[in-house]
Amino acid sequence: MRSYSAEFKVEAVKLSKEVGVTKAAKELGIPNATLETWLKKSKKGELIGVGTPPQTAISLAEENKRLKQEVKELRRTNEILRDAAAFFATSQKK
Repeated sequence: MRSYSAEFKVEAVKLSKEVGVTKAAKELGIPNATLETWLKKSKKGELIGVGTPPQTAISLAEENKRLKQEVKELRRTNEILRDAAAFFATSQKK
């Protein structure tokens, strides 16, 4: 029986979410069932890291989701400000 590091498991789960379980398992050379087990543990918050309590893992996942949303909003705001700055710069030249 092979042993995998917590980091490998987390990265494998991320890859499987991007390309699918079957393709990720094949690329990594691990059984589908192993990766599916890691996915289930990830959803329960049991895969974040060694010794991380599930509640902390869930809190980290929620915080990560919130921060991703905030980054998305800030990027959208920056795009609007960039467009406005360009508009005003061209109107000043006239």
